[in-house]
Amino acid sequence: MNITTEKIKHYLKEILYFIITITIVANAMSLYRSQSLSSAPLEMRSFKLIDNSTYSLDSKKPILIHFWATWCPTCKLEAANINFLNRYYQIITIAVKSGSDYEIKKYLDKHDYHFKVVNDKDGSLSRKFKIAAYPTTFIYDTKQQLRFSEVGYTSTFGLWLRLLWAGL
Repeated sequence: MNITTEKIKHYLKEILYFIITITIVANAMSLYRSQSLSSAPLEMRSFKLIDNSTYSLDSKKPILIHFWATWCPTCKLEAANINFLNRYYQIITIAVKSGSDYEIKKYLDKHDYHFKVVNDKDGSLSRKFKIAAYPTTFIYDTKQQLRFSEVGYTSTFGLWLRLLWAGL
């Protein structure tokens, strides 16, 4: 079988069109879903984590609050992005209806994730933020004003740019 250069160019062009289309559709869906989210300033200043410690926010840094679940397939894809950014930014993740603190800790250990986690056992925090789909991410500036909200998968680069912008 002889694949010509023209065929390769054709297939690469088709793949590029597909990626662009999927990106546009995903962003449109995220924009639509994020319209019903809470846009109120962040009222919480500290969080009780699954290791029973309390994390207090640094008001001089932007904060990313990420709602996810251990049972959510898209959350599993995005978790590595959150784990990477956790080394450089103030990030709180909220595991929604994902079991006990022990079960969530076991999940984190299995995947070598090191981000801070709040256990939203009954979904009360997700209801407060008006979450309807997972993952959902909020990015607040240094004055705890909402700057960005995303529903669905967001790339590391996309999250990093939004955090950078919120910190200016």
